[in-house]
Amino acid sequence: MEGERHLPIEFSNHMHDSLTHLQEKIGELKHTMNEKDCCILNDFEEVNKLFKSIHHSTATFYLQLYLEPYTKDLEILTACAQSLSEKRHGALIAIKRNNELETLVHSGIPLHAKLSPSLLEAIFYPGNPLHDGGVLIEGDSIISAGNIFPSSVHYKGKEKLGTRHRAAIGLSEISDALVIVVSEETGRISFALGGVLYPIQPGGITS
Repeated sequence: MEGERHLPIEFSNHMHDSLTHLQEKIGELKHTMNEKDCCILNDFEEVNKLFKSIHHSTATFYLQLYLEPYTKDLEILTACAQSLSEKRHGALIAIKRNNELETLVHSGIPLHAKLSPSLLEAIFYPGNPLHDGGVLIEGDSIISAGNIFPSSVHYKGKEKLGTRHRAAIGLSEISDALVIVVSEETGRISFALGGVLYPIQPGGITS
């Protein structure tokens, strides 16, 4: 994956410290299991929260790394994805990087509107005629909505994927676009890049 070979020292050190702390917490949990005859669910919860925090900071770093040169509205995109996730509103958002995308997607409605959280959330509101399609973003503009993205033909993962996730992977297989996808079943957020799906939140793949 692009950018992984030359991680900034500050980020690398932060991740090392965070993972060391997690390892220590897991060690404490193992000690608790061996030494105490009590419920350890709260200890598991503490480890789980720490893991999720590390996962979130890592996902945020990579999203910024891959999108910062192409859009100034990363915070809008991440905040909107989180809001859609909490509401269990499915979403499919492609951010143009270097490759042209308009010839790779089909049947979209041109918008050419300023990117905003309210507009994105309105597009993906259940019942909106455009909510099942994908949004195409370039810079700080929503170019079109209701697009049909090509479905993946190369995915060989063990987990079953739904239409949105296959479309996210499919477009990233034939372009350098980064595609954010929100599951309407669980609210899980992922992004596809280079034909690979990466979780932004820990959890299982859903349709």
